Amino acid sequence: MGRVIAVANQKGGVGKTTTAINLASSIAAAEVNTLLVDCDPQSNATSGLGLAKDPDRISTYYLLMGAASAEEALQNTELEQLWIIPSHKNLIGANIELVSADRREFRLRDALAPLRDRFHYIILDCPPALDLLTLNALVAADAVLIPMQAEYFALEGISELLDTIERIRAGLNPDLTIEGVVLTMFDDRTNLAQQVTAEVSRFFGDKLCKTTIPRNVRLAEAPSHGKPVLVYDVRSRGAESYIQLAKEILGHSGVVQEMPSPEPQDEQQVVNAPRWKRWMRERNKLITINIQDR
Repeated sequence: MGRVIAVANQKGGVGKTTTAINLASSIAAAEVNTLLVDCDPQSNATSGLGLAKDPDRISTYYLLMGAASAEEALQNTELEQLWIIPSHKNLIGANIELVSADRREFRLRDALAPLRDRFHYIILDCPPALDLLTLNALVAADAVLIPMQAEYFALEGISELLDTIERIRAGLNPDLTIEGVVLTMFDDRTNLAQQVTAEVSRFFGDKLCKTTIPRNVRLAEAPSHGKPVLVYDVRSRGAESYIQLAKEILGHSGVVQEMPSPEPQDEQQVVNAPRWKRWMRERNKLITINIQDR
């Protein structure tokens, strides 16, 4: 059964959507079937993977309202093993429409249940609020990945999210765990970043991801082209960081060890699974290159 990870933090501008897009893409590049579910009415994860806004397309809103199945909502992406369930701005209405609905907190969990055997990983991109949409995502999830900036205001927001997680464990999803905390837009040259990292490390211990995501121009440019950074510029620091983060996440559940090694192709060297891919434009042709562990 697939693992569902909610990328959540009620503070805006901390890199939730960027993390959701690029983590899902990097896991898919390891030849692991991956689904990204856009749970945010801003639908930035949808446009960030190249899907135009379309009010007539089946979206997360239809899933929550029980008007369509998750299978019907699936959309292909540029990556062979990555699918997305898109969002639309009408999703904001679900916060009001679900108030009096039966099993309102379990709508997303029930909708995704038929897909859990099909996908190894399901990544949920949550909105920057602790509302009914985020609640549905946390109830549907097995674990929460918390992106945060190395700033003191971010530490204050984390405490509120942790309180919400504890409440959900108590009544709605007792198996919910913290997958990890990942520092985004990170600049290790500043004293502030070092101090906040030390505070987060003391509080979360080994839940703090070893990988940090740096500020990176190519990473910021990629969404405007409707591409994950892995496709837009694989040589960038942003792409390399998200590949390393994906390796960490895969290692948590042992998927790395379970995946078979790839078959030899011509003179390419066989590397241990997962088989990481790089997309590069050379001679007007899309080619695949294996990335070996360093």
